[in-house]
Amino acid sequence: MRGFCERVRSGQWKGYSGKPIADVVNIGIGGSDLGPLMVTEALKPYSKGGPNSWFVSNIDGTHMAKTLAVLDPETTLFIIASKTFTTQETITNAESAKEWFLKKAGDPAAVAKHFVALSTNGEKVKAFGIDTNNMFEFWDWVGGRYSLWSAIGLSIALHIGFENFEQLLSGAHWM
Repeated sequence: MRGFCERVRSGQWKGYSGKPIADVVNIGIGGSDLGPLMVTEALKPYSKGGPNSWFVSNIDGTHMAKTLAVLDPETTLFIIASKTFTTQETITNAESAKEWFLKKAGDPAAVAKHFVALSTNGEKVKAFGIDTNNMFEFWDWVGGRYSLWSAIGLSIALHIGFENFEQLLSGAHWM
């Protein structure tokens, strides 16, 4: 997770057109959305040099449509956050994002540079079209309200940098 964050934040991780990632969209619901959203908002002062963060959780297509309307597919990374990768709201939004992305990019191979998964279900991640090398696993016993301390916190780490994310984890451990 550290290496991935560093590559994205430094501009080494490029999108399908060779441009660095400028925006990260976290697609999840419940603990896969609320914790990361709250922490990225609270720690905005630490986000210097990181990509813009967006969060989509509402099954209403308007939320996704408004978010996608201001994004460039060449520089957008989607994080699909679902423990089981079967959560209806999350997968519906992820399918909408993938459809939008492919309409612009044209090449299904480009998904590998723009979609990552946070899940315990590699089979479903692969079936969705995400390279399992771009899957960040976590223990299946991690409950939603605690998940921001696991790989579900990837959007936080991308926003504030991995060193700051480690400090957040250390502070939580101390408490």
